[in-house]
Amino acid sequence: MQDLLDSQIKPAKTINDHNGQPQDRRKAMQKRTFTRWMNVFLQRRDPPLKVCDLFTDIQDGRMLMALLEELSGCKLLYRFRSSSHRIFILNNISKALAFLDDRHVKLLGIDASGIADGIPSVVLNLVWNIILHFQVKEVMGGLRRHLSSSLSSLSLSTYPSTSDLSPQTGESDSYTCNTLPRKGKKAAKEPKYHSKAIKTLLHWVQRCTSKYGVDVDDFGASWRSGLAFLALIKSIKPELVDLRESWSKEPTENILHAFMVAHQCLDVPPLLEPEDCTSPDEQSIITYVSMFLGCHSVIDE
Repeated sequence: MQDLLDSQIKPAKTINDHNGQPQDRRKAMQKRTFTRWMNVFLQRRDPPLKVCDLFTDIQDGRMLMALLEELSGCKLLYRFRSSSHRIFILNNISKALAFLDDRHVKLLGIDASGIADGIPSVVLNLVWNIILHFQVKEVMGGLRRHLSSSLSSLSLSTYPSTSDLSPQTGESDSYTCNTLPRKGKKAAKEPKYHSKAIKTLLHWVQRCTSKYGVDVDDFGASWRSGLAFLALIKSIKPELVDLRESWSKEPTENILHAFMVAHQCLDVPPLLEPEDCTSPDEQSIITYVSMFLGCHSVIDE
């Protein structure tokens, strides 16, 4: 009888996200990346702060307020009330959310109670929208203004049109870094990314990497080989990377080398692990790649 029952028990179905990878793995990757990203800014405080467990440490609102202070230059912690009572905890978080709402940061599906309870999906969604607004959107806005002023003095015929820069959907089952131009590829039916900031970031990356023959179609599969990271570094400081040697190397070796060079020579913190690039989470890749925008030579270029 027991054997019959055991034979009827089906293993739990693994739920995959929109990228085709298990949700638990994606959440773990985002948690690690977002925690490291937050700590980059929290370490600048006096005294420095550090998030150890994102889902727990954010629950009283203090770390959240401190992060927003560093990102915005505005004062929030004077409104923080240290208390174990839930009503005060919710009040702290609500103040931080109101601050974000005033700056038009997307808060759909995000509420104070979800953060106070440390619900992973709510916390990750909150931090991602903060990254998108302060790390990607604001910096890319400055870059767009810089490029617009630079391009206005040059012939527009030497640059792709807006339609030419629409992001294309890359192959998800293998990593490819092809030499441009891509005459044989069909245009995607619709853009992969709908956020203007992410589109602009992708266009900037494509401009940086294409001149070295590295094709970047997205923030997913295009980064598996490590060549995109190396080409991005080379576009910032050419002498740091010899791409001719990298084409024949294993992806893990390229990725490790790219992370090390970016950290030691460009002061770009290693937010990712090499294995994160095997099945890339796009939000994690975007978070890391956007850190390269802080390099002065990138803006100058």
